[in-house]
Amino acid sequence: MIMKAKLAFIGLGVMGYPMAGWLSRNGHQVTVYNRTNTVAERWIADFTGQLALSPATAVENADIVFVCVGNDNDVSEVMLGEQGIITAMASGAIIVDHTTTSAKLARQLAIKVQRTGNQFIDAPVSGGQQGAENGQLTVMCGGQAESFAKVKPIIECYAKSVQLMGDSGSGQLCKMVNQICIAGLLQGLAEGLNFAERAGLDAHQVIDVISQGAAQSWQMENRYKTMLAGDYEHGFAVQWMRKDLAFALQEARSNGAQLPVTELVDQYYEQIEGMGGGRYDTSSLLFRLKHPDQA
Repeated sequence: MIMKAKLAFIGLGVMGYPMAGWLSRNGHQVTVYNRTNTVAERWIADFTGQLALSPATAVENADIVFVCVGNDNDVSEVMLGEQGIITAMASGAIIVDHTTTSAKLARQLAIKVQRTGNQFIDAPVSGGQQGAENGQLTVMCGGQAESFAKVKPIIECYAKSVQLMGDSGSGQLCKMVNQICIAGLLQGLAEGLNFAERAGLDAHQVIDVISQGAAQSWQMENRYKTMLAGDYEHGFAVQWMRKDLAFALQEARSNGAQLPVTELVDQYYEQIEGMGGGRYDTSSLLFRLKHPDQA
């Protein structure tokens, strides 16, 4: 049986909102903070919990603090800012950062948090908005095994898979691998669908056939219909994918990994941004192929 805990959740975006909701549904005491207060007020109306007006007040007496914000700067602000988390946390607490950041920041924050007598887990997620709403996320963690063991059963409120990948920063490195693979898969799927249509084939029938074989993937099963319909309003946005790929490309320059496909797909996403598709989801690589004159 999972012990009920005092939790704080910082960041109620498209991912954090349902994730915090799952914690509340499972009976935990949840205090939430969001930069836009009206969003936090809506969350309080939808779920059981408390509303805080700053990160510092949200984390008072919390056993575990969850963070799910936008980028490195946002994480640094809620962690280290004037009303940040670190100075206000109760001794012995654990911070779980679900934001996708650089591995460098994760390692730096782990050291800063440990100096206060607390612990830090970098825990980026995969599964998108749909996975968060359905409680079916995959969570990749970096940090100390003892702290991970304490947070794992609580993270499982909204995750189907939670694994410790290694020391601090390892969760972020694993997320980079995830995004590298997704980028290549989506480009291949976009090219295949574009080829099928230009060759005069029924693309839906093509997918029905090839999805039964080695070409099958989650992206194929879940995105091909919306891609063919020109509907790119699902899940993870191009501008966020470019942020994540930038982390991977930067890390690759340090460790010597060759990422030629990732570099190319990142350039394609840059073109999509130039076409006004920065908020399109990542499957919009097909949009670029269908409108080469606009790229």
